[in-house]
Amino acid sequence: MRAPPPRRPAAPAPRPCPRTAPAAMEAAAALNESGAAAPRLPAGGGGGSGNASLELSSRPPAPAALNPWDVMLCVSGTAIACENALVVAIICYSPALRTPMFVLVGSLATADLLAGLGLILNFVFQYVIRSETVSLLTVGFLVASFAASVSSLLAITVDRYLSLYNALTYYSERTVLCIHTMLAGAWGVSLCLGLLPVLGWNCLHDRTACSVVRPLTKSNVTLLSASFFLIFLIMLHLYIEICKIVCRHAHQIALQQHFLTASHYVATKKGVSTLAIILGTFGASWLPFAIYCVVGDPEYPSVYTYATLLPATYNSMINPIIYAYRNQEIQRSMWVLFCGCFQAKVSFRSRSPSDV
Repeated sequence: MRAPPPRRPAAPAPRPCPRTAPAAMEAAAALNESGAAAPRLPAGGGGGSGNASLELSSRPPAPAALNPWDVMLCVSGTAIACENALVVAIICYSPALRTPMFVLVGSLATADLLAGLGLILNFVFQYVIRSETVSLLTVGFLVASFAASVSSLLAITVDRYLSLYNALTYYSERTVLCIHTMLAGAWGVSLCLGLLPVLGWNCLHDRTACSVVRPLTKSNVTLLSASFFLIFLIMLHLYIEICKIVCRHAHQIALQQHFLTASHYVATKKGVSTLAIILGTFGASWLPFAIYCVVGDPEYPSVYTYATLLPATYNSMINPIIYAYRNQEIQRSMWVLFCGCFQAKVSFRSRSPSDV
């Protein structure tokens, strides 16, 4: 019998390094102090790691919530742009519409068209391309456009007054020069008002100076409101004078014919009513916003600003109806533009600026 082979002695277990345990303990303590032991915790879990904070800070900012008021302003701007673009196209397309009256109507339609485009761009740059610089340019563009619209309304009122007050010399070259000078001044002043916030008169770096319309300052909106009040008072005075002239003409006709015919009475009443509607629409649209810009505080809820600004934009939507689409020569041009001809049975008569 063979003897079993001798068993090997088991290898002795390696002795732990005396520095391993303290190093592991120190690493664990450092790990606990840094708070990096929970990489899967949500950011709001109260024990967020440094890496999680870095990841959150590197994410793009969340998109702004859609404001229904901004949507309504964008829809209003789209309607304004479409209406007034049609008026501008008709006036540019028709060579017959080159009188001073239609030059003024074209200026008003151009200003309202730019205002509508500005409202659309303001919506796009607020929710799609978010930039303070671009937003400031858009605000300046809107200020210039609406200022040009109001100034064009004043020029149309002056033109109507001159057509009645100086009826014999209205169609002279002097009147054409006067109209062009008024329009150049109106657009020049409007451009300057629009450049003020762009050139530094804004509250981007001083939030305490902000008005109810950011980023315009309180002094800026006060200047704009004071300008509007002045224009409104001038228009009110001129329309009162126009009413007096219309009534005086009706009285002279009655003296010549020894009585005031029903047709002249109806025409006079209709003219005065139309003037009241024009001025009332203009005042109802812009006065609430202009007053709120003066008395409002930037700490008030923004819904007050929206609720007064939205009706002001409606004035640019109503202007084409009052000053363009009611005019029979523009109606005839629309027939020519869309149909290539107009019905012979429809009678069109030439209207002067005093036809209101």
